[in-house]
Amino acid sequence: MKKASTAVSPPPPSPEITARVDALLGKMSLAEKIGQLAQISGAEFMPGPAAEDTIRQGGAGSVLWLNNTKRFNDLQKVAVEESPSGIPLLFALDVIHGYRTIFPVPLALASSWDPDVAEQAQSIAAKEARAAGIHWTFGPMIDIARDARWGRIVEGAGEDPYLGSAMAAAQVRGFQGSNLADPERVLACAKHFAGYGAADGGRDYDPVFLSEAQLRNVYFPPFQAAVDAGVATFMSAYMDLNNVPASGCRWLMRDVLREEWGFTGFVVSDAFAVGNLVIQGHARDGQDAARRALTAGLNMDMASGTYVGNLADLVQDGSLSVDQIDEMVRPILTLKLQMELFENPYVDETLLDKVVALPEHRQAARQAAQRSMVLLRNEGGLLPLSKNLKNVAVIGPLADSMEATEGSWMVFGHQPAAVTVLQGVRAKLADGAVSYAPGPEINRDFPHPFGEFNLSERKPLQSLEDAEAAFHTAVATAKEADLVIMVMGENADMAGEFASRGSLDLPGRQEELLKAVHAMGKPVVLVLLNGRPLSINWAAENIPAILEAWEPGSEGGNAVADILFGDVNPGGKLPVCVPRSGSHAPLYYARTLTHQPESSPMYRSRYWDSPTTPLYPFGFGLSYTTFAITKLRLSKAQVKLGQSITVTADVTNTGQVTGDEVVQLYIHQKWGSDSRPMRELKGFERVTLQPGETKTVTFQLGPDELRYWSTNANGWVQDAAAFDLWVGADSLATLHADFEVVD
Repeated sequence: MKKASTAVSPPPPSPEITARVDALLGKMSLAEKIGQLAQISGAEFMPGPAAEDTIRQGGAGSVLWLNNTKRFNDLQKVAVEESPSGIPLLFALDVIHGYRTIFPVPLALASSWDPDVAEQAQSIAAKEARAAGIHWTFGPMIDIARDARWGRIVEGAGEDPYLGSAMAAAQVRGFQGSNLADPERVLACAKHFAGYGAADGGRDYDPVFLSEAQLRNVYFPPFQAAVDAGVATFMSAYMDLNNVPASGCRWLMRDVLREEWGFTGFVVSDAFAVGNLVIQGHARDGQDAARRALTAGLNMDMASGTYVGNLADLVQDGSLSVDQIDEMVRPILTLKLQMELFENPYVDETLLDKVVALPEHRQAARQAAQRSMVLLRNEGGLLPLSKNLKNVAVIGPLADSMEATEGSWMVFGHQPAAVTVLQGVRAKLADGAVSYAPGPEINRDFPHPFGEFNLSERKPLQSLEDAEAAFHTAVATAKEADLVIMVMGENADMAGEFASRGSLDLPGRQEELLKAVHAMGKPVVLVLLNGRPLSINWAAENIPAILEAWEPGSEGGNAVADILFGDVNPGGKLPVCVPRSGSHAPLYYARTLTHQPESSPMYRSRYWDSPTTPLYPFGFGLSYTTFAITKLRLSKAQVKLGQSITVTADVTNTGQVTGDEVVQLYIHQKWGSDSRPMRELKGFERVTLQPGETKTVTFQLGPDELRYWSTNANGWVQDAAAFDLWVGADSLATLHADFEVVD
């Protein structure tokens, strides 16, 4: 696994840039300084004064919710040529998994267990976004999520802090590169700080209650990895963390982020979060909200107008000083100078079309999708399919959906242009060999709020009569085929923000349709398009071949077909456990042992009506070949505190085709200051092997991997203790060794 870099986050300014910042602050009015702390909307659907007027007065440091290259230049011209100090704007947008070329969603990228895939994806996203005139993306989202009901699980790397840290650092490197002045890179933003993924009941925005040990051992590591990788900005979270809204939490933004981790960039709120401090009962009014957020360490107010409306009065009455305002403005000006926006404020309006036309971008998206897919089941070797098939039916409401293929969190104004699964399958087979029927549509019970912005594009709901007819047409189409590929899961608006669920079952009548087709006795392949793990209990017992494709992006349909027909051997692994039911969430592998663990002879399932175990475990994924992981070796059976141990194992391709295996290392500390999880991921490597080939993988375990935040010690500790160690292909690995750390 590629380690996070040791860069300072962000890189320190040169003496020249520090002097320029000092000079700017020396000539700016208080109103201009406060303006730099304001991010304003560039969207026509948002009420408020015209953006030009605000910018002309020096009342904005950044603009968001705008995706128009000419408009970027027009507004930048006002800022540079007409505002008092001529300070350029930062244009920001949610570029989560691609700008025009759409890559797999971040949860899928994490399924590659290959940080290089995530880094390349975000470097291409950055290149396209920058060509459009965007300077700053609100990504990566690196919240650990252990409750699949939470909609925004789709934007992160899943449940594990070690894997999550690797993916966080990779995405920062991809977005920012090694030089903030690189005209093909954008500023990254680590979000949402912190604990957002642990919302009560998986309900978006609901409160979070986490101990300091949980925060430091599980939820903080990806954020610290982002800092170590040089991330330029952070975004605060919406929710209450232990009864303090994160956007007003001094402990998070000053004590931990700046003083402990040495972060020198700036923090932006989530949308309207500063104003929301009043709604959350933390602040008395807008003036109190502005004071609390700024003194807590929040630099930029996203779109609420609370800073602009109140900070000057707070300085006037002595509640805040000009020095405090300057402290918040300084990192914003520094980053603008480091990006060389003063020298190059405008974008070439002809550049975007050239950049997005590069064929290597689509090829990279196809490869990323291939490496991100997880083969969950392949009974009887049904897959890969023959390209000589003459009569294949592709069935399901998502089979020809570009929206579901590209997934959630598209940039504003994006027009779907994905290759669908239906199109991918048809490209593999001769003309006329593939029939298609969507079956009944699937919809949310409560419409997505973002849909209110596009009422003219909203389709009327399918009537019950039309849904019944579509069901029968799908069954009849499948009946005429020799083999059926079912494409099921969730629409794009069923995952992401405003998209938490109480159930993890297939929505709508999809399982009913799946059962009806299965009853015909034909070979059936199930392809899942979804932004979260789904509880596919019946399918896992009855459908012989299941491919988890997630939301695979622009080339998703081609990538699915590449795997189904054997041009690519799947090698992805799950970055989350798959629960048997939504009621089992939160579910994760790294739990502490109870007094009656699963290994106990007296163990009985915790639920009397269903197994406690996941349907599929963390780290799981099949291949068209087979592997053996053997010869586990430790450099020492005993090491002293502070020393490292080297772990090696051999992995052999024992099958007939080339394939990838992800070798995973887990540990368990048997005793110590605190109880420790029964297993923790502490190393992984994805390797490609020819048939019969053997490679040796090597891991290092040292103080960084063996220490933890102790509740008893109220600090970081490394105990002298005995450890279990496993190496294998998932979190249930059985190849075992012991070692001991001594004083």
